[in-house]
Amino acid sequence: MSEARSGGARSLVLVRHGQSTANVEGRFTGWADVPLTARGREEAQLTGELLSRDGLLPDAVHTSVLARSISSADIVLAGLDRQWIPVRRTWRLNERQYGALAGRRKSEVLAEVGPRRFDRLRRSPHGRPGPLPVHELARLRADPRYAPLPPEVVPAVESFADMTARVAPYWADVLAPQLRASSVVLVVAHGNSLRALVAVLDVLSGREIAELNIPTAAPLRYDFDADALRPLVRGGVYLDAPTALAGAERVAAEGRTEPSPAASDPPTT
Repeated sequence: MSEARSGGARSLVLVRHGQSTANVEGRFTGWADVPLTARGREEAQLTGELLSRDGLLPDAVHTSVLARSISSADIVLAGLDRQWIPVRRTWRLNERQYGALAGRRKSEVLAEVGPRRFDRLRRSPHGRPGPLPVHELARLRADPRYAPLPPEVVPAVESFADMTARVAPYWADVLAPQLRASSVVLVVAHGNSLRALVAVLDVLSGREIAELNIPTAAPLRYDFDADALRPLVRGGVYLDAPTALAGAERVAAEGRTEPSPAASDPPTT
């Protein structure tokens, strides 16, 4: 029996999607849809193996409405033979809207704006780039995934603080109540939407937010007391800590180091 199922504890497992084509190319992605690489699909399979190893069989899953999140969750659930459990998809777990930076290479933006501005745009709570062009925003708001929403809900650009403001209600209104009724809840989302969720769970300072990096396909487990729903360990626990640490260091260096051609090769175990 897993630790999550003993003593009334509840576990929330956070997983960033597997490697995408934009990750390999070192690009800001935002709300654009990009597929997983072969490595990303294998990373998702390995995520399922880690969850199985630790007895973390989810009762429910939450994803964004972006393909890389959905595909990763599907692969994880297939590996666990749990395709039948409830899955909820929401725009609130989408990646940060990077506005005018979406699709641009991080190394090019770094060279253009300099290290200080680059770090503020990527990692500070309030750094905000320019907005999406008007025609691109109109096309995004007409997308069937977002057309039912009030137009102002679909942003032209977001700071990290803006994104946290859309993620926080999902924790309070959906995830927290579900954790009270479930033993294990899995969230498969994006680097920044998961950073926002961690910021809410751990009440992070601005400096802590800036230093937080979420690697792809590295399951991060939060255990909670069933009554108070406060994390028992601040920062959670990675199921494979050495691999997660190495991945986080690579995320921190994005833009300063060019992705290697081998970055899309399947990982070794």
